[in-house]
Order: sequence, then C-alpha cells, then structure tokens
Amino acid sequence: MSYKEEIDINRIPKHIAIIMDGNGRWAKQRGQERCFGHQAGAETVHVIAEEAARLGVKYLTLYTFSTENWGRPANEVAALMGLLVDSIEEEIFMKNNISFRVIGNINQLPENVRNSLNCCVERTSANNGMCLVLALSYSSRWELTETTKQIAKEVQQGTLSIEEITDSYISSHLTTNFMPDPDLLIRTGGELRLSNYLMWQCAYSELYFCETYWPDFKEEELQKAICEFQKRERRFGKISEQI
Repeated sequence: MSYKEEIDINRIPKHIAIIMDGNGRWAKQRGQERCFGHQAGAETVHVIAEEAARLGVKYLTLYTFSTENWGRPANEVAALMGLLVDSIEEEIFMKNNISFRVIGNINQLPENVRNSLNCCVERTSANNGMCLVLALSYSSRWELTETTKQIAKEVQQGTLSIEEITDSYISSHLTTNFMPDPDLLIRTGGELRLSNYLMWQCAYSELYFCETYWPDFKEEELQKAICEFQKRERRFGKISEQI
C-alpha cells in the first residue's frame, strides 16, 4: 500500500511547517554550484505546495531565508534574492486557490523583491484554500525580541499592565498571529535541530526529520511524513486517558 492510500484524509495536519534543508549538499553531490540546488529546491516548493493544498492542509510555512543567511557569500545571497522573484508564479496560486503571506523582517529585502512579494500577497488575498507562508529574513530570536520590545512599549505607555501579559497575548503579537501553531514540523536534509525557526510556535508540534535533501522531497515524501504524524498521540502535557 502506498503512503497516499494510508493517509486518513480526516486527520490532515492543519498547519505544516518545513525547514527546507539540503539544497547545497544536493548540488555538491552533482558537481554543481549551490545555486543550482536552490533552483531545484524552488521547483520542489511548487510541487509540495500543490500536494499540500490537494490534501487539505490549511497553512504551509516554509523556512526560506533566515536572518543568519545574510552572512552567506554575497553572490549566493544575490542569487537567492533573484530566485525569489523568478519563482513566484501566480498561476500556481490561482490554479490551486492558494493565498500567499510572508513573515519576517522584510524591510531588509531588496526593493524589487519586496514589491514582487507584496504584489503576490495582494493578488492572491481573495483565495480561500491553503495559505502558503514564506519565512524570509526570519528567525525566532528576532521575532521574540521585536515582540518583547512592542509589549514593553505598551507597558511603558500605560496601555498594558504586566498582569495582562499571557501566552495568548504574546502569540497575538508574533508575526504568525494570523494562523494556528504548526501541528507538524518537517526538516529535510538529515540535520536534527530547529535552527531558530518558530521556536515559540513549535512548543507542541510533532517533529519529523528525514535524510532526503529538499530538492528530492516530493509528493510521496510529504505523504510519508503525514502518515507518521497520524500515528502519533498528541497529549499536550496530559496522559492518554485524558485525550
């Protein structure tokens, strides 16, 4: 039986977050430059977005470019920025009823990239199927630092008391406040870490790590991850009898 046939369509994770790792190593294995791997990885984004939408996932958040990635070689950063603009194909969004959002410090991005992203956000805003979210110039430490500053300012101005600061209040000030926390976090490429990604939001996410490099992570790999997710018991600190 294939993974596709094993999936319980009534228990699809509402929000899947993915750390798309392995583009560079995938390219190196083929004797190519890292940018070749990023190009292949961009094609995989289209494949996985369409499959996730078909399965009924409501939110798909992809770790595309971290705040730490600005420290990579300038030519690689420039290539990634150009790829962002070239790979945003609105036809895929419209054909699959997918809306588009971005989280992160987008003010750091080049103007042409920001304009392209904002245009896609606007043009897909009426779509009510899956929401594809790109985490760009994003890191959890940046997000939590900015949120802390914002909340501290409210306290300083007297519009918020310390007693009013709760988990839900903090969540409402994060860049992800328009969507639920991830049910499933997938990391490709064999590494076993969160890499500063959605650390607050993934407190109770199910974690799935695989050796497959991102360019090779196709529909069956996503189906396999969802099957594994559906085998797990999510207790959220309780015991089995309470679920």
